[in-house]
Amino acid sequence: MERMMKIQEVILKAMAGSLKWWEAAEIIGISDRSMRRWRERYQEEGYDGLYDHRKHRPSPKRVPLKTAEEVLHLYREKYFDFNVRHFHEKLVEEHHIALSYTWVKLALQGAGLVRKQRRRGTHRRRRPRRALPGMLLHIDASKHAWFGDGRYYDLITLLDDATSEIYYAQLVAEEGTRTLMPAVREVIEQKGIFCALYSDRASHFFVTPKAGGKVDENQLTQLGRALKELGIRMIPAYSPQARGRMERSYRTWQGRLPQELRLRQIKTVEEANRFLRQEYRGEFNRRFAVAAAGKGSAFVRTRRKDLDWVFSIQHQRTVNGDNTIALDNRILQIEKTRWRNTLSGCKVTVYELLNGQVVVRFGPHEVARLEAQNLPLRLPKVQKTARPLGHNRKAA
Repeated sequence: MERMMKIQEVILKAMAGSLKWWEAAEIIGISDRSMRRWRERYQEEGYDGLYDHRKHRPSPKRVPLKTAEEVLHLYREKYFDFNVRHFHEKLVEEHHIALSYTWVKLALQGAGLVRKQRRRGTHRRRRPRRALPGMLLHIDASKHAWFGDGRYYDLITLLDDATSEIYYAQLVAEEGTRTLMPAVREVIEQKGIFCALYSDRASHFFVTPKAGGKVDENQLTQLGRALKELGIRMIPAYSPQARGRMERSYRTWQGRLPQELRLRQIKTVEEANRFLRQEYRGEFNRRFAVAAAGKGSAFVRTRRKDLDWVFSIQHQRTVNGDNTIALDNRILQIEKTRWRNTLSGCKVTVYELLNGQVVVRFGPHEVARLEAQNLPLRLPKVQKTARPLGHNRKAA
């Protein structure tokens, strides 16, 4: 049996084109003529023909040589960067080749087209899923060469712990507060407010005074402040193993998305994000989402109309004596309002909205607005009131 397995691997490599047939004969230690006979036996009887000559009939489970060569040719020429499970799905759905997953995996491994997996490590117990969708969401980003050309982008995803359903998946230049806020907001607008968000301890999620230490729950990041306003709890992970469900999901993404983009000849981030939003996220969920253990949902529909303000970068500033404030090396001028002559010395809040606008508010009042792309400052109009005749300017 052991010798048969070695011969089988050599023949598979020859069929895949990794070896010449005469090279395979030399490795096995037989003549070219014997190799031709073995190849014919394999074609007629499958693997059994290489070692079993007592039955004098081919195995009913044999795979025809033509089919085996077609499978190896498809993987080598078209699906060379697919994992075995993904390739097996394409064989069944696209090429109507109904072979077992085990046969395809062993054939690719024997041909040297796929590496054999290493032995697994120690046994670990998986954390139970939450009972209902919306109880716990995972958020993270994976940096990878998604287009296969050396360009690296971050894939931001939000995954439900109860079902593994992906609610959001988009490519961005870099993971950060300004790219994570739109992701969370979109999920809230489409699904509702959820209970908790599970993430790593990156600086845009938590403030960690000591590297590798515990987070400071009293200091909030911009994203932490936004979620607290909505009543969403943030949970930090203290090890990659704690986020195993998200890590396994990203291994699947990295093993499938680059190949799907290559087959569709998608080369830009805009096209990729449109493909993710309109097609592939739904297909991904159909394959890998599972049913929740309980019935119902923990999502709560929100009627809040202030999400533009909640999901913004907020800064506290004190107005200077000349009614100006400084923001990122820019000076914002605050004009006179109808309800107050000057705001000098007052505390105001500067909101950097997700659409690029900058708004200055004093309490509920908007006192200045800078349009996106550094367009001119748009200020509230000051309504002038008519003065009565004989009005003394100094007395006023």
